[in-house]
Amino acid sequence: MQAPQNARPDDPLDVDTFARPEQQRRYVTAMNRIATQRCLGTPVRVYVSAAPRTINDSNWQRWLKRIAEDLPNGVELLHYRSAFEDSVYEWDTLADGIDGLVVIGQPKRPGSRVHRLGPTARLELRSMIAQKPVLLFTHNVGLIPVIDCMSQVMSPSDAPRLKLVAPKRWCRDSETLQAALGALRPRIAEEAKKSHTERPDHLASPFTTHQ
Repeated sequence: MQAPQNARPDDPLDVDTFARPEQQRRYVTAMNRIATQRCLGTPVRVYVSAAPRTINDSNWQRWLKRIAEDLPNGVELLHYRSAFEDSVYEWDTLADGIDGLVVIGQPKRPGSRVHRLGPTARLELRSMIAQKPVLLFTHNVGLIPVIDCMSQVMSPSDAPRLKLVAPKRWCRDSETLQAALGALRPRIAEEAKKSHTERPDHLASPFTTHQ
C-alpha cells in the first residue's frame, strides 16, 4: 500500500494523494519527458478500458464524451468495440500503438471513492502503468492519475481483480494530473495555439485597421 500524504490523524485515508513525494516527482518528470519527446503532428490515442456491463450501460456515450472533454483537444479515444470487436483481442499489439489508458471501474456505490477493476482491466493497467499515462475515471471528480490512488489486489488468485481508492481530497489542479494531461496533448494543437498567441495583433489580422 502506498503511504498516505497529508492525512488527518483521525482518518489516514483523508488525503490528496496516496503517492509518496518522490513517486510524484518521478512521475511528473516522466510525463514531462513524454510531452517533450512527442513529435509535431503525431496523433495521440487513448484506450478506455471498461467492462462489458459498462459499455452496454445507457450512459456509456455520455461517459465517453466526458472523458474526451477532460482530456486535451485532439486526443482520439479507443475502446473495445472500436479496437477489437471485429478482430481478435491482442492487447500487446494495441498497447504498443496507444499513448495512454483510462480505466473505468465498478464503483462500490454511487459517488464512492472505491472502484473495482476486473482481471482484464488489471492486466491492461499493469502493462502500461510504468510507461505511459494511466488515469482512473471517476463519476464525481473526473480523471485521476492511478499513481495518486491506493491500490489493492483482490481475489480470486487465478484471476485477480484490482481495487483502486481515490483520495478524498483530490484536486484537479494537482501537478500529477497536469503532467499526465501534458503528456497526452497533441503537439499540433499546442504549437498552433502557441503560434497564434505569440503572434502580434497586426500580424494575426494583417487586413484589420488598427486605431
